Amino acid sequence: MFEELFSKRTQAMKASEIRELLKLVTSDDIISFAGGLPNPKTFPASELADVCTTVLQEHQAKALQYGTTEGVLSLREEICKRMKRTIDLDVGPDNIVITSGSQQGLDLLGKMFIDPGDAIVVEAPSYLGAVGAFKSYEPNFVAIELDDDGMKIDLLEEQLANLKKRFVIPKFVYVVPTFQNPAGVTMTDSRRDKLVELSHEYDFIIIEDSPYENLRYAGKDIKPLIVKAPDRTLNLGTFSKTFAPGFRIAWTMGPADLVRKVVISKQSADLCTAPFSQFIIAEYMSRGLLDPHIEEIKKLYSTKRDIMLKALDENMPEEVSWTKPEGGLFLWVRAPSYVDTKDMFLRAIEKKVAYVTGTAFYGDGRGTNEMRLNFSFETDERIHTGVERLAEVLRDEIKRQSP
Repeated sequence: MFEELFSKRTQAMKASEIRELLKLVTSDDIISFAGGLPNPKTFPASELADVCTTVLQEHQAKALQYGTTEGVLSLREEICKRMKRTIDLDVGPDNIVITSGSQQGLDLLGKMFIDPGDAIVVEAPSYLGAVGAFKSYEPNFVAIELDDDGMKIDLLEEQLANLKKRFVIPKFVYVVPTFQNPAGVTMTDSRRDKLVELSHEYDFIIIEDSPYENLRYAGKDIKPLIVKAPDRTLNLGTFSKTFAPGFRIAWTMGPADLVRKVVISKQSADLCTAPFSQFIIAEYMSRGLLDPHIEEIKKLYSTKRDIMLKALDENMPEEVSWTKPEGGLFLWVRAPSYVDTKDMFLRAIEKKVAYVTGTAFYGDGRGTNEMRLNFSFETDERIHTGVERLAEVLRDEIKRQSP
């Protein structure tokens, strides 16, 4: 109904494959590795009652009112202090705009940079939410494959050279360099250096999506791209994974002139992000509660990651491989090429286990034999049981489809 009234942009929109899949896994008896949900045990509910009371007593006039588009100053200042303390990055409030979740930040950046037909570079596989946000602005996607060390920068360099011959320079390169969604891999320090070098050579912006930066369980920290190239990197951070996703508080950080453009774009989107939520997180941070809370989250998720990896080792057929993330919420499973994980999905649901199919994270039909698993949400016991069920489904599928 009314289809002829829709804009071309709306007609091209498609429902999120992950969101549609999640509708099928609402039953409590299905063990779901499909969502990217933080575990409710990590929500700081016990401290929030007192924090909320303080905000309502001391800041009610501003916390319950409209706010500035840039975001509550005290929250931006707390983020600046933490950036200096944790990654030795000197930024001021003018380098930060608060957004209604990172998803809004991605949409605003798409609106800022992309004209129809512009080239942009993404990872393959890439975060589905980013691809969806950018796609509505009609770019030409240039997808660069990943390996266990992140985006293959040699392939990127090759593609950039080929594009330049056609007088095409990408507007930006979008990466999730640390504990990537969906693959769980981390871009090496040397590849980050090369990416920065290429950004200068070809004059593009780097969009660094960093929702999992603070969730490292093993290995050594690697400097974020915004530390290496603060003059040409826009970094997206969020409190959804380290505080609570229901608050929908995130930020975009970068050069002040670019951040100002984000602010102007946001003014026509929602005027401002909810001040009440911002004041609560600012008060929480000012009390020194966030960093100890993140350490507790890391302990919980590290255990869950280890349980999943151990269960995969013990149960999966030898033809199946998977990534071994040092942090984040996800790992990536590859079955033999003749296995179609999308076709297999309903058979997995019959066995009461769910995942996200690999094709959801590509724009060109690749990933038919791949899948993403989340380890943060389910209980320890259900993680092990779920992997056993999934391994049984894969064994049956390999036997059924093997040439």
